[in-house]
Amino acid sequence: MKTSIAIALVLVAVAHYAALTAAAGPRVIIIGAGMSGISAGKRLSDAGSGGPRNFMKPGAGQGARAAAQGGRALGPPLDAGITDFVILEATDRVGGRIHKTEFAGLNVEMGANWVEGVGGEQMNPIWTMVNGTLGLRTFFSDYDHLASNTYKQDGGLYEEDFVKKRIERADEVEENGGKLSGTLHGSGRDDMSVLAMQRLNDHMPSGPATPVDMVIDYYKYDYEFAEPPRVTSLQNTQPLSTFKNFGDEVHFVADQRGYESVVYYVAGQYLKTDKSGAIVDPRLKLKQVVRDITYFPSGVMVKTEDKKVYRADYVMVSVSLGVLQTELIRFRPQLPAWKIISIYQFDMALYTKIFLKFPKKFWPEGPGTEFFLYASGRRGYYPVWQQFEKQYPGSNVLLVTVTDDESRRIEQQSDNQTKAEAIEVLRKMFSGKEVPEATDILVPRWWSNRFFKGTFSNWPIGVNRYEYDLLRAPVGRVYFTGEHTSEHYNGYVHGAYLAGIDSADILINCAKKKMCKYHVQGKYD
Repeated sequence: MKTSIAIALVLVAVAHYAALTAAAGPRVIIIGAGMSGISAGKRLSDAGSGGPRNFMKPGAGQGARAAAQGGRALGPPLDAGITDFVILEATDRVGGRIHKTEFAGLNVEMGANWVEGVGGEQMNPIWTMVNGTLGLRTFFSDYDHLASNTYKQDGGLYEEDFVKKRIERADEVEENGGKLSGTLHGSGRDDMSVLAMQRLNDHMPSGPATPVDMVIDYYKYDYEFAEPPRVTSLQNTQPLSTFKNFGDEVHFVADQRGYESVVYYVAGQYLKTDKSGAIVDPRLKLKQVVRDITYFPSGVMVKTEDKKVYRADYVMVSVSLGVLQTELIRFRPQLPAWKIISIYQFDMALYTKIFLKFPKKFWPEGPGTEFFLYASGRRGYYPVWQQFEKQYPGSNVLLVTVTDDESRRIEQQSDNQTKAEAIEVLRKMFSGKEVPEATDILVPRWWSNRFFKGTFSNWPIGVNRYEYDLLRAPVGRVYFTGEHTSEHYNGYVHGAYLAGIDSADILINCAKKKMCKYHVQGKYD
């Protein structure tokens, strides 16, 4: 009798465990707790909620239509969400390339700093969270006064009318480029570099060559894409979907809570937090450096640097394109050739924001002086500067932005050497004033960091939807997300957020609807 009761109890326990397992749904490993990984986790959790529809225009993608209040699922419920997952993050924090740090008594942003694409017909979901839900301090970035704030290589300002004419000429060439872009075949077969377009418009035989033309050119292209016009696609950037769809305004986030508050907000909607807002959910595991992903027809196995092993039904890889292009993570079996080619076909760009603290101000202040340019004969040499009179009053902090090869060069030298170079430039610009030594400097090193290997992806020449579909396409039970998988918004925070939703939807279709075939339409179809 007692034996029968014991067996019955065991059977009840097994049945209860099986019911719990079924309710939890398939098990997923998410690699990376940046915006895309966190967004994907939210979408997986919401997979059965249906969620509210919103006001986005018809024709937008599923991710683009996701509500900014967390991007809830659209359409009919799919029963329970996918909540049996673990997020493995290599660093000791959430946010990825959205990261604040303390500098000179302030919290400043080492990575993403602007909400780009505001004021248009469609609502940028990041702006809804930043400006509405969280109420972060933001400031409209007004670049309309660069003509009166462009400094010569050896000091002093250029005449405003002269610079204005050069800017107008550059704008005219850019506008012509947009018209030309609209005539090119959608496959990308006729695409060209922005530089080639400039040559077609007789904008210098080899592109802008004088110091003032080079710094204007740098501001228009490198400052946005972190790479020069010779490697940037015309067709994919003229016009740029971010500004075409969401609006032309850009807003600088200067809140002591940090831009990363957006990531924590999304995470907090499905991960357990304490009263302070810190994430305490055991499904988030920090300092877990993934080195090996083995995938089988029936599941996946992930190994970390500290020899931990995680098993699941699926894995979502949200590491940066730069990391995918290194050997940090080994895939077993090796990814197919089409996938490897798609990964290496795209560029991981580098955008470096250098902060300098001074004992006193020596730069102009007042309306129309926030941004100023240094027109060096060496293109991209400490070119774009910003003062923080509005954002951080009394801080005496300047920001200078460099990109690409200059970023890599600066990352490999000492901060003291960088400080000396920047001070030399400032003393040339403000030759009639006393420019003191900087008391502190902050130089982010995204390229040298093995967990990032750059800041964001850039548009290569000749790619279109086809290449992005390949980059995003799953390989067996291995799924991919990240800003680099966003066909229209790569390189932007909203691109990372929407990509997480879109990639999660692809996984959901397979895991819950058994629609596992991912169709990639031909490049010329």
